[in-house]
Amino acid sequence: MVRIGEMNDLVVVKAVDFGLYLDGGEEFGEILLPARYVPQDYKIGAKLRVFIYTDSEDRMIATTETPKAQVGEFACLKVVYVTPIGCFLDWGLSKDLLMPLGEQKREMRVGETCIVGVFLDMATNRVAASARLTQFMNLTPAHYKPEQEVSFLICNKTALGYRAIINHAHWGVLFNADVFEPLKVGSAKKGFIKRVRADGKIDLALQKRGAEQVKDIADVILDKLKAEGGFLPLTDKTGTEVIYELFNVSKKTYKRALGALYKKRQIVISDDGIRLA
Repeated sequence: MVRIGEMNDLVVVKAVDFGLYLDGGEEFGEILLPARYVPQDYKIGAKLRVFIYTDSEDRMIATTETPKAQVGEFACLKVVYVTPIGCFLDWGLSKDLLMPLGEQKREMRVGETCIVGVFLDMATNRVAASARLTQFMNLTPAHYKPEQEVSFLICNKTALGYRAIINHAHWGVLFNADVFEPLKVGSAKKGFIKRVRADGKIDLALQKRGAEQVKDIADVILDKLKAEGGFLPLTDKTGTEVIYELFNVSKKTYKRALGALYKKRQIVISDDGIRLA
């Protein structure tokens, strides 16, 4: 079954001068993949992975381009132009994505970015965007486990920290106490579930906690040392930003991992840096 607004694996039916026709099943028939998207190694009868949407004349169309977000997903997209019916967003395809006026929370201007949910208008089969995010969230209870790795999209800054969308499904909060790096609204991050509260609210963390995290970072430090010939010019005066760029952790966590390696006599710490023992 063809899913509009999503990636599909469709069989190539025939080739024509202006592209390929793909099998859209009984419901949609043959779907055109325009010539500019046709890969050189296609084969009749083989499957192609394509994104399906409707063109400006509401005809079903395929593309081998990958959008920044599919139906059911959220993304931070830039406004490319504004019309009386809404604004159009750059979502990575040749045809821009409409956010209807009624789906906007404020007046939009060209060049601005906005976090939106991508949805399918069932009445028209058109893919569209909305800034009214909560209506597209998963309302079923979350079953995440502590320390589970997740992806999340930073949506807005609050007095407590950052509000984020977890795995395109649930709201979560990353508290200020768990933030050790500059975060930008609209950025996608990898992190971990800190806890799921009794009321269903979800706390996030950028790193694992405790001994498991220290062990993971210690292994990363050893790998980095080996890759650099057994020496890294890192001292107590090395900036937090340098540590984060190298190991993706806070300086506090780095120093704990360094201490663990030193106790095991796997490294030597000197005034000019650290060395493999």
